[in-house]
Amino acid sequence: MFAFRTTLASIAMLNLCGPVVARAQERFTLDQALAFPIADGLVAAPEGTRIAWIFEERGVRKVWGAEGPSWTARRLTQFDQDDGQEISQLSFSRNGQSLVFVRNAGGGNWASPDGVDPNPTGSPVAAKTQIWAVRFTGGTAHSLAEGDAPAISPRGDRVAFIRGGQAFVVGVEGGPPAVSLFFARGQTGSLTWSPDGSKLAFISGRGAHSLLGVFRSASDPILWVAPSSANVASPRWSPDGTRIAFAKLPGQGGVAQTQLDRHPVPWELWWGDAATGDGHVVWRSPATIAGSFPDTQGEVNLAWGAGDRLIFTAHLDGWPHLYSVPTGGGDPLLLTPGPFMVEYVTLSPDRRYVVYNANTGPDPADDDRRHVFRVAVDSPQPVQLTPGAGLEWNPVVTGDGRTVAFLAATARRSPLPTVVSFDGGEPKAIAVDRVPANFAGPSFVEPRKVVFRASDGLTIHGQLFEASASGAGQRAGLIFVHGGPPRQMLLGFHYMPYYARDYVMNQYLASRGFVVLAVNYRLGIGYGDAFNNPAAAGPNGASEYLDVVAGAKYLQAMPEVDPKRVGIWGGSDGGYLTALALARNSDVFAAGVDLHGVHNWITHNVRAGGFPAGLAESYDRPPDYAKALDIAWKSSPVADVERWRSPVLFIHGDDDRNVHVSQTVDLIERLKGRGVRFEELIIPDETHDWLLFRSWLRITKATAAFLSRELGTGLRP
Repeated sequence: MFAFRTTLASIAMLNLCGPVVARAQERFTLDQALAFPIADGLVAAPEGTRIAWIFEERGVRKVWGAEGPSWTARRLTQFDQDDGQEISQLSFSRNGQSLVFVRNAGGGNWASPDGVDPNPTGSPVAAKTQIWAVRFTGGTAHSLAEGDAPAISPRGDRVAFIRGGQAFVVGVEGGPPAVSLFFARGQTGSLTWSPDGSKLAFISGRGAHSLLGVFRSASDPILWVAPSSANVASPRWSPDGTRIAFAKLPGQGGVAQTQLDRHPVPWELWWGDAATGDGHVVWRSPATIAGSFPDTQGEVNLAWGAGDRLIFTAHLDGWPHLYSVPTGGGDPLLLTPGPFMVEYVTLSPDRRYVVYNANTGPDPADDDRRHVFRVAVDSPQPVQLTPGAGLEWNPVVTGDGRTVAFLAATARRSPLPTVVSFDGGEPKAIAVDRVPANFAGPSFVEPRKVVFRASDGLTIHGQLFEASASGAGQRAGLIFVHGGPPRQMLLGFHYMPYYARDYVMNQYLASRGFVVLAVNYRLGIGYGDAFNNPAAAGPNGASEYLDVVAGAKYLQAMPEVDPKRVGIWGGSDGGYLTALALARNSDVFAAGVDLHGVHNWITHNVRAGGFPAGLAESYDRPPDYAKALDIAWKSSPVADVERWRSPVLFIHGDDDRNVHVSQTVDLIERLKGRGVRFEELIIPDETHDWLLFRSWLRITKATAAFLSRELGTGLRP
């Protein structure tokens, strides 16, 4: 079991939101429920005490900042429209004087095949991805250039960025237009400045493999570091700027492997000499499933720790954990032992400690929460900084090393920036006054953790939302299924804005009398790699559907739930499972709302590259290709439309780059003439993330109205 020490912060996190007296029986509107501000993208300046974050309030995205010791929040940008323009990739200059960020409508969506950015407002002027800057001390934010992936020089005078797959540079204060920094064949990315700002490391994608390069000056050729047929990832400069650590993965190709089995993806840690390009291997993962390249938050999370140790994330014991290894080689040291997952990771300025969040703690329900910890880079003795019934994530350490800032929420309060001493103590929430007076959070219920078993014996976790109501009789039940699928719904506000709004929607439905069960089905994170990567799941057999059915049976067995009035709703993979439930078990699920779900795994995977077009005619195709196609079809809702009887509402944005709208168009055409009552809400130019707040209002109101109309609630006014 995981051993940790609790600091003086013990109960303080519970007090960030005031009293927790349940008032769930109070009625509130969806507008009041969705009126919360949500903080995201927290960063700290490399020097001093400044922090900054992105605030989204009713669709308006802004950059805010605060500085110790007062931690008074200040608005730094003046954007004031619900225009669908996301803010992302926020970063400080070394001295904390400037902030750089990307503003566009496509930050959370896959790229369009035609290179056109989303335009959710329907503006006749095409949207553009742009790099912006603003001074922390005040002034007007200004656009620097069209581009993406900015990297501020440690000298604080210029920003390197990517445009059209090549590197460009522009001054932080604007001035002359951006110019090409250097040319390298292939697709340039992962721009990383050396500590003194004299060199720039980058990755050059060459198709089947990639190279690690170093740009020194316009008169020097590119230095290629340990070039090979492998792919490289996560370049990180040593503190003295003489070496670059990086990860190596296999190049593309090789003998075609089976599609229905999981195969190891072994990888290696290297460092290269920044003067000669010579490479040195530090560690090789075992060629096992557990040794595969990590795919959770931050992937490898590579960093240079004190004592010339490399810090990284791996799943060697079946959980995403932190390890450290000397750069000279040797066995990695497990820093975070125990049955839990490590997520957001950062180093202290002196590189002696790793600060991270994980789903563990003294409360058995902490596996459905997030808390912040620190651990020395050479000693596996984690210290918990934020215990309690709240949720805390995305930690950063201020440049002076004295404060840990993080984002924190509860069951009744949305994410806000929060600070605590590096040594522990009472946390202090920042910008609490941004929570509107009419926000419905104080009336939210405390979700209750429940555990049940699927028909094959697998243990499944969920959160139950149930408001008190006297004399209501039996109520309608609802299954909520998240998307992803590598996601985990929590006992409070989620750290992703999309799922924070889904959480609020479940609260609203509970206030209207529904008994809602959010099912953390297999394929999700938080319960170990075996749960995250189950056999025969998704297009390989839809085994996760067993968990959805088990959740419905759990609801049906509750005396307060009418077993004939159980519905289901969810988005993306949750939309897929909603459609699968209605197609396979209209006898169990009386109605559903399917938001941008996958309905045909074959056409979806051909578009996404999983089943390449023309592969069936290739001599070197996977040996189980025909079987995989057959299973993918049978795992799709379209395969069972003949059994579909229950009414459904389809909701889809027609500029969805994750799940193409054709998935919903095709299913609607298949349902026509079969006597199935369906409604549709197609939103022009919206994406998978619902970029506009008014879109969120529209889809949540439509969802609540449809489910209430089809299922009733049982809750008396």
